[in-house]
Amino acid sequence: MVSSFLSRNLYIFLFSLLGIVYIIGLFVPLMDNDSAHHANIALRMHLTGDYVNLVDYGKDYLDKPHLHFWLCAISYKIFGVTTFAYKFPSLLFTIVGTYSTYRLGKALYNTETGKLAALIVASSFAYILANNDVRMDAILTASIAFATWQLVAFIQSKKILHVAGSALGLALGFSTKGHIAVFVPAVAGLAYILYLKEWKLLYSWKWLLLIVLFSFFISPVVYCYYQQYDLHPEKVVRGENHINGVRFILLNQSIERFSGEMGGDAKNDYFFFLHSFLWAFAPWSILTYVAITGRIRTLFRRNEEWLTTSVFLVLLIVVSFSGFKLPHYLNIVFPCTAVITAVFILHNREGGRWIKNIFFIQISIAFVLLLISAVLNFWAFPVENYRVMMLVVILLSVFFYFIKSSTLNQLQKSIALSVSAIALCFVMLNANFYPQLLRYQGGNELAVATNKKVNPANVLFWKDTYSSSYNFYTGTLRRQFADSLLDSANKTWLLYDIRSEEEIKKSGYRLGEKFTSPDYEITKLSIKFMNPDKRKQECTTMIIAEIQRN
Repeated sequence: MVSSFLSRNLYIFLFSLLGIVYIIGLFVPLMDNDSAHHANIALRMHLTGDYVNLVDYGKDYLDKPHLHFWLCAISYKIFGVTTFAYKFPSLLFTIVGTYSTYRLGKALYNTETGKLAALIVASSFAYILANNDVRMDAILTASIAFATWQLVAFIQSKKILHVAGSALGLALGFSTKGHIAVFVPAVAGLAYILYLKEWKLLYSWKWLLLIVLFSFFISPVVYCYYQQYDLHPEKVVRGENHINGVRFILLNQSIERFSGEMGGDAKNDYFFFLHSFLWAFAPWSILTYVAITGRIRTLFRRNEEWLTTSVFLVLLIVVSFSGFKLPHYLNIVFPCTAVITAVFILHNREGGRWIKNIFFIQISIAFVLLLISAVLNFWAFPVENYRVMMLVVILLSVFFYFIKSSTLNQLQKSIALSVSAIALCFVMLNANFYPQLLRYQGGNELAVATNKKVNPANVLFWKDTYSSSYNFYTGTLRRQFADSLLDSANKTWLLYDIRSEEEIKKSGYRLGEKFTSPDYEITKLSIKFMNPDKRKQECTTMIIAEIQRN
């Protein structure tokens, strides 16, 4: 039996610090582009009661499956259309994903590995970020972690209960983002079988049962695609009609993403995975690279299982050669990399040169995180709230306590100071940086400024003007401006960018009372925008104005 590496009270304390971070993040306003955009697809479901068709700004949405939108729409019905309601389902899945990582580490190694792996994954940068800028990633990662744990449990026990669990996890992931949620656990399961040399298991009839259950669980999503597209060949998406919705979700979606047909960010950056993983899995990424390097050198000695290593290496290859790369795609390897990192740390707990090296690596990363946080929160967006400042002082005290503590050895300090540093970093981001940054997102600011002053049902959008955050925070769907929609009996309002104002006036319309807000695409930050002295020049202005014919 492996003795406890960290005490029960220390685990509770560190998880509590992270809990504060996650809870504060539930109330950070949504960002335009993906978060508010996805929130509005779910909002349409909530407002119309149509849970079959995915519709985005009045057009059919052929990209991702339904589960994320269904969960958010259900949450709206329970909690109302709020930031909390949109983010809450992802937080619940994050808890499931963290617990599944614990069970995966326990199943592959022991309880102590599982506990440390859970702490590592819960404190990784992009894992926390997935609960701030909420997309599908928290749900997808949790589904993959759960499915992988259940596959390992099935391979070890051969029980049908775990067949059903595996099928459910795979189906939840597939219903969130397609085949990648099946591919990753499949790689994991196959690698584990090869490692154990369980050749007979490859021919078990229970795999057929898994496929049947998986097909049953994904049938609601497949049926919705059939209803939306196969029964309506006249629908046009991306310039094509006669769309086979069933074939798209069962095959084409994954092919299009891998080939880059659905986007091309960093398409030719073949080192994308390696450099993005450094910050995405911070503060643990360097230890992971060290551990992976060691595992590759001794792979065929079978010192460690092949499951986690194979998932990392296969995804490294797949992402590197994929035509569509985004940093949050890396989250799906985090449960496995957390286990790899936990095993590496625990293997070095008895002594040796790596204890000092681990401490040096982790304290260096921690200070870099704190330095970046200081720049963001004391130069770019200085802290304004004294409660936030008090919380920062408390967390800094905790951080330095762990450094100076005489009750913890260097390896234990490495874990504690890393978690406290990432907690401090995200408390400052969630409580100060993001709230101030979002003042430069015109949509949500105008929603607040016009509350009870402008009827959002009478707000029209000028052509090519979009603001998902405005629609979400007013609980309305976007309506594009047309002359026929001008209402002589009620005030009609127009939402537009100031750069369109001359065009509007030249089109024969008169603008009356106005509400304005600075506007910037905050998901694409620049050094000039971050500089308080130059920020104003980098912003445009979003306006809601009363509009009438001349």
